[in-house]
Amino acid sequence: MLNRRTLLGSTLLATVAGLAAPALAQRTPPAWAREVPQIRIGLLGGENEADRIARFDGFRKLVEDSFGVPTRIFAAGDYAGVMQGFSARQLEIASLGPSGYAGIWMDTNGNIEPMVVTQEQDGSIGYFAVMYVRADSPFRTIDDLRGRSLAYADPNSTSGYLVPRAELREAGKPPEQFFGRTGFGGGHEQAVIAVLQRQFDAGVTWTSGIGDEAQGFSRGNLRAMVEKGMLNMSDIRIVWRSRQIVNGPIGIRKDLPQGFRDDFRRLLLALPTENAAVFRQIERGNPRGYQLATHEMYAPFVAMRQAEAAARRTR
Repeated sequence: MLNRRTLLGSTLLATVAGLAAPALAQRTPPAWAREVPQIRIGLLGGENEADRIARFDGFRKLVEDSFGVPTRIFAAGDYAGVMQGFSARQLEIASLGPSGYAGIWMDTNGNIEPMVVTQEQDGSIGYFAVMYVRADSPFRTIDDLRGRSLAYADPNSTSGYLVPRAELREAGKPPEQFFGRTGFGGGHEQAVIAVLQRQFDAGVTWTSGIGDEAQGFSRGNLRAMVEKGMLNMSDIRIVWRSRQIVNGPIGIRKDLPQGFRDDFRRLLLALPTENAAVFRQIERGNPRGYQLATHEMYAPFVAMRQAEAAARRTR
């Protein structure tokens, strides 16, 4: 049965598959370019599509110039579109959250390799899911929200769906019983706007959890919205914070040539020092850099997704 998410994913696949790779008058491409004639990078949702593509354009140009291989950015309307594109081998690389990585790993029998993970200014490699409400609402703790409405960001979001559901169940507050109504805001930005417009009482999103809260912390959706003039932190109140979540990886398909995978990983590891402005642009904020990522970092999220799927089957 077709639904909106399937259609969005199919649209991305059709767009990617039908794109002709233009010729470049740049450096001689490496040997692996015979097997990778173009580099297609997928970006998960959460932010509006135009802003995502604009943020990554400097990175796209850097990759294209570095390897002499045409490079394209693809931003689907939701997380599932990029996940489906990656699983169908219509994308080579994707910037992912832990849940998105886990979903692709499950769908492809492990045909994804995490290359790097972002390191925050304090040396950590994690972030937090937070639940927020309007500052002028009467809700001050999560217990005040019993029977009220909650906006998730996306069903494949870690902070905007998977982790809040898992931790609330663990705390004896199964979301389907605790809240009177839940729904999806259509992305992290859209969910915040829905709460500000009183369409939902609360929402969940992601933040680094460090730095100045009045500025939306050092990094995350709240910080990005503050910087774009979409949010004043005095308009919301945070009423719940998750345990720390490991930052999502930039992932690459395992079935691609080893030389390509190694070259791209080296480019990423050098990015924070050799192209700091591009690094800050794609990471939205001022993290310290990248460090190597491993599948073991994300195995707990595979287990969470499996548990979520099992819970759906029993409902």
